[in-house]
Amino acid sequence: MGVTGSVDQRGRVLPVGGVNEKIEGFFEVCRAHALTGTQGVVIPESNVRNLVLGEDVLEAIAQGRFFIWPISTVEEGVELILGEPAGTSTEPEDDAAAFRYPERTVYGRVERRIARLRQLATPPRG
Repeated sequence: MGVTGSVDQRGRVLPVGGVNEKIEGFFEVCRAHALTGTQGVVIPESNVRNLVLGEDVLEAIAQGRFFIWPISTVEEGVELILGEPAGTSTEPEDDAAAFRYPERTVYGRVERRIARLRQLATPPRG
Protein backbone atom coordinates (compact mmCIF):
# COMPACT_ATOMS: atom_id res chain seq x y z
CA MET A 1 0.00 0.00 0.00
CA GLY A 2 1.25 3.43 -0.89
CA VAL A 3 0.32 6.49 1.15
CA THR A 4 0.73 10.12 0.26
CA GLY A 5 -0.38 13.23 2.08
CA SER A 6 0.12 15.45 5.06
CA VAL A 7 -1.95 15.98 8.18
CA ASP A 8 -2.84 19.06 10.20
CA GLN A 9 -2.81 19.20 14.02
CA ARG A 10 -6.48 18.12 14.16
CA GLY A 11 -5.89 14.94 12.16
CA ARG A 12 -7.37 16.21 8.89
CA VAL A 13 -5.62 14.93 5.77
CA LEU A 14 -4.49 17.80 3.54
CA PRO A 15 -4.23 17.85 -0.27
CA VAL A 16 -0.91 17.07 -1.95
CA GLY A 17 0.66 18.00 -5.24
CA GLY A 18 1.49 15.55 -8.00
CA VAL A 19 -1.14 13.03 -6.94
CA ASN A 20 -1.55 11.58 -10.45
CA GLU A 21 2.17 11.03 -10.84
CA LYS A 22 2.44 9.47 -7.39
CA ILE A 23 -0.40 7.04 -8.09
CA GLU A 24 0.86 6.12 -11.54
CA GLY A 25 4.42 5.69 -10.25
CA PHE A 26 3.31 3.33 -7.50
CA PHE A 27 1.06 1.51 -9.96
CA GLU A 28 4.06 0.89 -12.23
CA VAL A 29 6.06 -0.54 -9.33
CA CYS A 30 3.16 -2.84 -8.41
CA ARG A 31 2.65 -3.90 -12.03
CA ALA A 32 6.35 -4.69 -12.40
CA HIS A 33 6.03 -7.09 -9.46
CA ALA A 34 2.60 -8.39 -10.59
CA LEU A 35 -0.72 -6.89 -9.59
CA THR A 36 -2.21 -9.00 -6.82
CA GLY A 37 -5.56 -7.29 -6.30
CA THR A 38 -4.48 -6.05 -2.88
CA GLN A 39 -2.33 -3.09 -3.91
CA GLY A 40 -3.40 0.51 -3.97
CA VAL A 41 -2.78 4.03 -2.80
CA VAL A 42 -4.22 6.02 0.09
CA ILE A 43 -4.71 9.62 -0.98
CA PRO A 44 -6.34 12.72 0.47
CA GLU A 45 -10.07 12.85 -0.29
CA SER A 46 -9.59 16.45 -1.39
CA ASN A 47 -7.37 15.27 -4.27
CA VAL A 48 -9.99 12.99 -5.86
CA ARG A 49 -11.28 15.83 -8.02
CA ASN A 50 -7.76 16.28 -9.44
CA LEU A 51 -7.38 12.71 -10.66
CA VAL A 52 -6.58 12.25 -14.34
CA LEU A 53 -5.12 8.76 -14.54
CA GLY A 54 -3.87 6.71 -17.46
CA GLU A 55 -6.05 4.07 -19.08
CA ASP A 56 -3.92 1.22 -17.72
CA VAL A 57 -4.48 2.42 -14.14
CA LEU A 58 -8.20 2.97 -14.71
CA GLU A 59 -8.53 -0.50 -16.24
CA ALA A 60 -6.75 -2.13 -13.28
CA ILE A 61 -9.05 -0.24 -10.89
CA ALA A 62 -12.15 -1.30 -12.84
CA GLN A 63 -10.95 -4.92 -12.72
CA GLY A 64 -10.30 -4.78 -8.96
CA ARG A 65 -6.55 -5.30 -9.40
CA PHE A 66 -5.52 -1.90 -8.01
CA PHE A 67 -7.25 0.50 -5.62
CA ILE A 68 -7.41 4.13 -4.63
CA TRP A 69 -8.57 4.72 -1.07
CA PRO A 70 -9.41 8.41 -0.41
CA ILE A 71 -9.43 9.49 3.24
CA SER A 72 -10.20 12.74 5.05
CA THR A 73 -8.87 12.01 8.55
CA VAL A 74 -6.08 10.14 10.29
CA GLU A 75 -8.70 7.92 11.91
CA GLU A 76 -9.92 6.77 8.49
CA GLY A 77 -6.33 5.92 7.55
CA VAL A 78 -5.72 4.02 10.79
CA GLU A 79 -8.88 1.98 10.25
CA LEU A 80 -8.09 1.29 6.60
CA ILE A 81 -4.49 0.26 7.18
CA LEU A 82 -5.01 -1.72 10.40
CA GLY A 83 -8.46 -3.08 9.57
CA GLU A 84 -10.06 -2.25 12.91
CA PRO A 85 -11.74 0.74 14.57
CA ALA A 86 -9.45 3.61 15.53
CA GLY A 87 -11.62 4.54 18.51
CA THR A 88 -13.70 7.48 19.59
CA SER A 89 -13.06 9.35 22.81
CA THR A 90 -15.70 8.51 25.41
CA GLU A 91 -14.43 10.25 28.55
CA PRO A 92 -13.87 13.95 29.23
CA GLU A 93 -10.26 15.02 28.80
CA ASP A 94 -10.12 16.63 32.25
CA ASP A 95 -10.09 13.23 34.01
CA ALA A 96 -6.49 12.14 33.41
CA ALA A 97 -6.95 8.82 35.25
CA ALA A 98 -9.79 7.54 33.08
CA PHE A 99 -9.30 5.74 29.79
CA ARG A 100 -10.80 7.80 27.00
CA TYR A 101 -11.00 5.14 24.26
CA PRO A 102 -12.78 1.77 24.15
CA GLU A 103 -10.50 -1.16 24.93
CA ARG A 104 -10.96 -3.00 21.63
CA THR A 105 -9.83 -0.12 19.39
CA VAL A 106 -6.42 0.94 18.09
CA TYR A 107 -6.37 4.09 20.22
CA GLY A 108 -7.65 2.13 23.24
CA ARG A 109 -4.80 -0.38 22.94
CA VAL A 110 -2.27 2.43 22.52
CA GLU A 111 -3.70 4.31 25.51
CA ARG A 112 -3.55 1.21 27.73
CA ARG A 113 -0.03 0.37 26.58
CA ILE A 114 1.17 3.88 27.41
CA ALA A 115 -0.51 3.64 30.84
CA ARG A 116 1.26 0.30 31.46
CA LEU A 117 4.64 1.71 30.40
CA ARG A 118 4.07 4.72 32.65
CA GLN A 119 3.26 2.36 35.52
CA LEU A 120 6.42 0.33 34.88
CA ALA A 121 8.52 3.51 34.74
CA THR A 122 7.20 4.81 38.06
CA PRO A 123 9.30 3.68 41.01
CA PRO A 124 7.34 1.91 43.78
CA ARG A 125 6.47 4.05 46.78
CA GLY A 126 7.40 3.12 50.28
